[in-house]
Amino acid sequence: MELRSYQRAFLRSKAQQLDPVVYVGKDGFSDGVASALDAALTAHELVKVRFTASKDEVKEISAALESATGSTLVAITGFTAVFFRQDAEDPERIYRI
Repeated sequence: MELRSYQRAFLRSKAQQLDPVVYVGKDGFSDGVASALDAALTAHELVKVRFTASKDEVKEISAALESATGSTLVAITGFTAVFFRQDAEDPERIYRI
């Protein structure tokens, strides 16, 4: 899903209030991290991911997580990435984009 700049700005503003739900540790990208992010996106639609290790590979791991979960990378700020995947089947979606 391609986001326009105003949609990206809206989601970034909403993400400021969120705490990280998924953490990427010293192993970097793994199937466990991808499945945890997938479950979190299903439940919350907008998720923060904190990088506690592998800090020199934030962009690469974020791109891999984006493709593995079918989500959209909204922003990377420091060692935190924000992902969004809208639930099209739920009539009471949290974020209407």
